Amino acid sequence: MSEKITPWLWFDTEGEEAAEFYTSVFPNSKIGHISRYGSAGPRPEGTVMTVSFELDGQKFVALNGGPDFTFNEAVSFKVDCETQEEVDSYWSTLSEGGEEGPCGWLKDKFGLSWQIVPARLEELLSDPDRERAQRVMEAMLSMGKIEIAELERAAERQPA
Repeated sequence: MSEKITPWLWFDTEGEEAAEFYTSVFPNSKIGHISRYGSAGPRPEGTVMTVSFELDGQKFVALNGGPDFTFNEAVSFKVDCETQEEVDSYWSTLSEGGEEGPCGWLKDKFGLSWQIVPARLEELLSDPDRERAQRVMEAMLSMGKIEIAELERAAERQPA
C-alpha cells in the first residue's frame, strides 16, 4: 500500500543538498527521483525542481520553489529516540549550522524545525502520579536538548 500523504518541503535552491543531508542522518533512507526545470521555467532550465526522498521509510519531496516562502515553527518533525545516545546524535547532527531551541526543539541549517524526543519523556509525562509528571514537565521546560537522567532525577525528587 502506498502512502497517501507526502510532506513537500519548500526550499529556495537547496532542496537537493537538504535531501542528501537528511538521508545521511536517518537510517533506512534514500534519494529517489530528481526532476529538473525545463524551458517553460519558472526557474532556470536544467536546475533541480524536485527531489523525492525517504527518511526511514517516510516519503518526502523537496521543491526548489524560490525565496518566496521559508520554514517556521508552525510545522516540525518529531524524532522518537530510545536512548540518550540517539538524542545526542540527532541533536548534534541536525542542529549543526542551525539553532538549538528549548524543550527538545531545534532548527537545522535549512531552517526546518525538529523535535528530538526520548520515549522516556513521554512515559514520565504520562505518569499517573500527577505531581511526579509535573516535576518532569518543569525539568523539561528548563532544557534545550532533553537529558533523560535529569528527567528521571526530577521524577524521583521528593516534594518539599
